Order: sequence, then structure tokens, then C-alpha cells
Amino acid sequence: MPSSTDIRTDIRTDTRTDARLDTWLDAARDTGHLVAFRARTVRRRRAGAVGVVVVLALSLVFAVAPSGFDPASVDSPTVARAFASIRGNLGATFAGFLLLAVAASVGSGGGRELLSRSEAAVHPISPVTEHLGALLLAPLNLAWLVQMWGLLAITALVASPEHLLGAQFVVLAWVLAATAFGQAVGWAVEGVRRTARGVLAVRVVGGLVVATLVGLHLAGHLGRVVGALPTTWVAATAQTSGWPLAVLVLLGLAAVGVVVGARPAAWALGLPPREELRVQSGVHEARPAPEPRWGSPDRALLRRLDRGSVWRSVGMRRGLLTLGLGPGLVALVAGLEWGSVMLLPGLTASGAALLFGVNAWCLDGKGMVWRETLPVSAADVFDVRALVVAECMALCSGVTVVLALLRNGLPPLVTGVAVLSCWLVVVVQVLAIVMTWSIRSPYSVDLSSPRATPAPHAAMAGYAGRLSLVTTLTAMLFTGLTVLPWAWVPAVVAVPFVAWSSRRLVRARRRWLADDERARVVLTVAAV
Repeated sequence: MPSSTDIRTDIRTDTRTDARLDTWLDAARDTGHLVAFRARTVRRRRAGAVGVVVVLALSLVFAVAPSGFDPASVDSPTVARAFASIRGNLGATFAGFLLLAVAASVGSGGGRELLSRSEAAVHPISPVTEHLGALLLAPLNLAWLVQMWGLLAITALVASPEHLLGAQFVVLAWVLAATAFGQAVGWAVEGVRRTARGVLAVRVVGGLVVATLVGLHLAGHLGRVVGALPTTWVAATAQTSGWPLAVLVLLGLAAVGVVVGARPAAWALGLPPREELRVQSGVHEARPAPEPRWGSPDRALLRRLDRGSVWRSVGMRRGLLTLGLGPGLVALVAGLEWGSVMLLPGLTASGAALLFGVNAWCLDGKGMVWRETLPVSAADVFDVRALVVAECMALCSGVTVVLALLRNGLPPLVTGVAVLSCWLVVVVQVLAIVMTWSIRSPYSVDLSSPRATPAPHAAMAGYAGRLSLVTTLTAMLFTGLTVLPWAWVPAVVAVPFVAWSSRRLVRARRRWLADDERARVVLTVAAV
């Protein structure tokens, strides 16, 4: 990596004062240095290696295992109807992955960063390096990973055995192309957002997109519009002997997307981050103490502080909106049945927890020491923080369920009880897990940038994999319960899950109340 004395590119005028920093080879080399640096910061390298192996193994399982299922062997109209729906909506599922890739990049301000803004201030990191780093970190997004697994599984389910390998190559090529173009769109939107009236323009356009999708659905034209997209051709070609052509086309588009994305990246990174600066330099008038509707006045005040910390953070605000609307819009566009929708609440709750819940105390940063001087009990601090994390997860997953309800209408009684039971179980599960992690492995991070993460990227990958595995298995269990004729079964099955997770949450709370453990967490988080 060039030293801090080297002259870096003037990204405002694109005048090249040092050719080395503007070449793709140098950018790739710098990206490799940053990746190696990040790899050396991993606390548990063996666990990280195991996580990589698990992700690869799960990808292989999803790509192969569903091909052994024969819908004709199951004498069930429901299964036949679901299989026909999956086969007919494969192109829409491809489009859904592109939609999520764009939403993830837009929500994170152009993608994740290999080096935080404060650390990168003394290093001449070029925009191309930032762009390549964001592309490499895209798979660490939970939605990206789960959506890729879903594409592999659905393709394996509908493709014939002789065309399975080619179809999966098409899926991987599409994932690369969609990620590259999603990253390019994300940088472009971030550049617009950093202009004088850019924030308003992005919000208006985003609202128009959502309103258009809802209007097309209500008018009954959404299916025809989605069917006319080029992804329909990609999905159809993947299941034929012409799959090499589709792979070559998609790889070419991926390369074009990578190259094109560097231009909006340079433009966006050359502009001041208006939203973050507005938050950091804003003046807020003092408000009267909140009147508690329930609980003590201390808890009401802590709840206002924690909610304000979440909502004032640009990255978390964007992330919550993206997680709430993104998966639901995919269910709306792709026409997912309730059996598939059952997976979404757990995944969206996990995504919301990954915004800050896996390191819940990082909301305070340096202010964590000041928070400890407040005349409130440690139990109130833990309870309110857990409540705010649970509120964010319930809000995101709830929006997804409402949009699925808009698409599919009221489900049968058994399915409705299963959805509600699964929703409750996964929220409590994820809450107990992330609060345990927050106390066991705190990190010192600065979340002022929307591209920041609450933990190092290797740790985030492990967190995402474990949360997705737990919530997916839980959702699959409750999906299986929908075939039973008794509506009370899902509610009864949910009881031991909630009890076990509640016990784990109580143990985390007890650990927080220990003075030495709380001091360790406070000093670690405050060392930003």
C-alpha cells in the first residue's frame, strides 16, 4: 500500500497526479493489503476458518440436496401448487436478488468499508480500492447470503438432473452480475444523496418505486411486468443446454458492472457526507423528561436515549427501513407463498440485530462511561437496551409480514398461528443470542458512518451465519407444522423455545449485573 506521503488522486476533478493510485492493479493490490490486515485482527481464527467451511458446505447442500425431491411422489394438491408457483416465479426470484443487492448497497451508503473512516484518514486509499473492498464484503450481508442460498435451492428443485450443474453456474454468474450492478447503483445513489437536495430526491424516488410496485400489484399487472424482465430469459436458459451462453453474458455484465461502478464511487466519495455531518453538528433543544406510560421514570428516560441513539444513526435508520421493506417487497414481487414467507421474519429480525444488536452497547461509544455515572440501576440499563433491540427486530419483521399479507391475503388458521408463533420465537431467540454476544464479546467501534459495522467483518460473517442457521431451522420446523390439522400445535411448540431463550436472556442479564463484567464491557466499548 502506498505511504501517506504519496500523492493521491484528486477525485473531484479526476486529474491523475499519481498514476499508480489510479490503476486497477494497484487498487487490487491495496485491497489485498487491507484484507490481510483485517484478517489479522480476527480474535478466533480457528472459528473463522470453521465458519468459512460451514458456509461453503451449506452452499453445496442447498445447490444439490433439493434436486432429489420429486413433487410427483407427494400426493398433495398444496405441494403441487407450491411447486408450480416456484417454477413459474424463478425469473422473479432472480429479479428479487438484484433488488436486494441494490437495497443493501443503497442502505449501507455504497457498501461496507474495509477500513473505517477514522482509520483511513491517514492512508491514501483510492476510490477504486474502496469500490473493490465493498464488493468483497457484499457476501457478508445476511440478506445476500440467504438469498443466494434460496436461489441455489430453488434452482436445484426445478432444474432437471442433466441440467443441474449448468443451472447452478448460471445462478452463481447472476449473483456476481447482480452484486456488481447493485454496488454501482448504490454508489450512484450515495452520490446523489450527498448533493444539496439529494436526500429529498432519494426519498421521493424510493417512495415512488414502492408506490409503483404496490399499485401494479393492486391493479393485477405486477406478474406480467415481472415476467417481461430479462431475468425470465436467464431462468429459462439456465434449465436448457444453452446455459453456457447465459454464463458468458452474465460474467461479461459482471465485469462491466465492476468497471462502471468505480466512476460513481469516485464521485460519491469526493462529496461531503451531508447526513452524517448534519447529525454530528446539529443543535437539539432540551426536551422535558418523558412521562412513563408504564415502568419507572428512569426507564422512560433510558428508553428515549436508546431509541434516539438508534434513530439518529444514519446507517441504522437506513438499515431498518431497508430490512423492513426489502424482504417484503421481494415477497410482493416474487409472489412467495406463506410457506416461503415463514422464513422471512426470522431473517429480517436477524438482519436488524446485525445492525447493532450483536454489539448492543456500541450505541453509546465513548459516552458509555458517562452513561455509567447516571443514577440508574444496571438492571434498568440492560432491560431497556434489550427492549429497544427487540423493538427494532419486531418492527422490521412485522413490516415484512404485513407486506406478505397484502400479497397473499389472510392465511388459513393453522398457517396464521404458525406464522405468529414463529415470529415470536425467532424474535426472542435472536434477542437472547445477541444480548449474550454483546456481553461476552464487546467491540469498540464508531457507527457514525453508514458503512460501519458493529463488529469486525470476520465476526459479522460468523454472527450472520449462526443467526441465519438458527432462524432458518426454526422457520422450517414451523413450516412443517402447517400441514397438521390442529391450529394449537404451533402455539404449544413455541412454548419451550420461548422458555429456553428467556432463560438464556436472564443469564446474560445476570452476567451484566456483575460489576467486573460490566466494567470490562464499558471500558472496551468506550475505547473508540
